[in-house]
Amino acid sequence: MSAPVLLPTQAQAETFGGVTYHIDGELVPVLTVDVNLMPVYFEHHVLLWKNPMVSIDIKPMAGAFKRMVAGMQIFVTEASGRGQIAFSRDGTGHILAIHMNEGDEIHVREHQFLAATANIDYDFERVRGVANILFGGTGFFIDRFHARGSGVLWLHGYGNVFEKQLAPHEQIDVEPGGWLYKDTHVRMQTNAQRFTTGFFGGFSLFMNRFTGPGKVALQSMYVHLHSGR
Repeated sequence: MSAPVLLPTQAQAETFGGVTYHIDGELVPVLTVDVNLMPVYFEHHVLLWKNPMVSIDIKPMAGAFKRMVAGMQIFVTEASGRGQIAFSRDGTGHILAIHMNEGDEIHVREHQFLAATANIDYDFERVRGVANILFGGTGFFIDRFHARGSGVLWLHGYGNVFEKQLAPHEQIDVEPGGWLYKDTHVRMQTNAQRFTTGFFGGFSLFMNRFTGPGKVALQSMYVHLHSGR
């Protein structure tokens, strides 16, 4: 099996889906997006700077009641107008852009979303099972992004981000905090292995097993965040 491949860490004047964007920096990178032709929505706390002609509005999310019950945000922030806006997250990491065409869908680990063009829908699902032990007994969420046209989804990974293309039935085991996103056709299950250490008891090793075909991305530095949203 080939090893996962490091994704690009920089982008200069990249254009796709009606927006031009730049990704700069190394330790704490910055995403700069031109919103002249396409609005971009984002989590409000990632805003770094903007041109004065760029306006900020509240964008309600579909399924507000379902989101409220799950403890998820009901609104996100949307930028439009003439000029540029820039985002960064308070953490060492890697910003990457995923180009999506109409009908594409991708699953993303919770708390990794940075921004997206307005024609990409944002939903979620709760994952239950053995992994609950790592997330306070309530499980964790997977964010689902679906494209209604050509657009861009930007994610933040901790450390660096690597991508593995899995062949049909090919598998890879990943520490539960170490994966970032996956194609919808990639299946994920949680496996536990118990180790005994005699007099000192023992411990369990939990891994998420991904089965192809499709892509799965890994982040080299990870943080186990509770699912309180």
